[in-house]
Amino acid sequence: MKRRITALLMSVLTVSGFMMSTFRVYSQTEEQSSLYMFNPLLFNPAYAGSRGSVSGVGIARFQWVGIEGAPMSQFVSLHAPVANQNLGLGLHASNDRIGARSRTSVFADIAYHLRLNKRGHRLSFGMSAGVDWQVYDFNQLVTYDPNDPVYNYYASKVRPNFGAGLYYYGERHFIGVSVPRLLRNRLGDGVNIGEGLQRRHFYLTGGYVFKLNSVVDFKPSALVKVSENAPLTFDINANFLIMNTLWIGPMYRFNESVGLNVAVQIKESVSFGYAFDFPYNGINAFRANHRGTHEVMLSFDIRSKKKPYLSPRYF
Repeated sequence: MKRRITALLMSVLTVSGFMMSTFRVYSQTEEQSSLYMFNPLLFNPAYAGSRGSVSGVGIARFQWVGIEGAPMSQFVSLHAPVANQNLGLGLHASNDRIGARSRTSVFADIAYHLRLNKRGHRLSFGMSAGVDWQVYDFNQLVTYDPNDPVYNYYASKVRPNFGAGLYYYGERHFIGVSVPRLLRNRLGDGVNIGEGLQRRHFYLTGGYVFKLNSVVDFKPSALVKVSENAPLTFDINANFLIMNTLWIGPMYRFNESVGLNVAVQIKESVSFGYAFDFPYNGINAFRANHRGTHEVMLSFDIRSKKKPYLSPRYF
């Protein structure tokens, strides 16, 4: 039975990867985060409840600081296990603004965790449901032609959506595949905004922890992102955990940026993180105006007194 479940999982991941590799794509619309490994609930509902505690994360991202209209994003998530850790419930929200467009999203998450063996390996199935509030205020743009379709255009729409995901994890490994938004909602009415439809985004993520010695652990991880209307891109992180207290390591985002992630365990239940990445693509034409991308994070875990804290918390 365990072999069948593992084979099924690998088959799903293989088929998902094949599907993602066949799309012809041009641009991405989903928010991105350099500290994604600390907030997987943002893109995979199957993560809900997997930490075994009441967990919360808040992240603020300031992209291309110094450039007017550059992206700014905020992410908040909260989740916890119920029913003897077999079920997880969560809530996550995000706010993203770039130029004249903004989107605020609120989603509820539910996940079922199936224990596979005595080593604590689990396979989680997750679903999410919520709404996206999208605002297009083209009055903020400089236009010279009154006949331009976007001249004085303003739209505010609230639309429902759903997501799904799988998450396989243990003490030192994890792998997940997800689609945060299954519905292809129309982006605007009365004006042509690109293709006018919200595209599905597919996420494949994974990581493993190698124990180098009694002081240092090494955790490489990757996040592959594909849209029906965007080129395949991926993030690679190589984090080192020092004395179960400090996470630090470089990051690389394909064809876009390089940077550094740092996270510190302030108390037994509180962590603070910071990420800096600098683009090496076409945005460098604005090198004199921008000062890179900055991201800050605060997270917490609240556990019952009957359940001791796990140290370290790899995932």
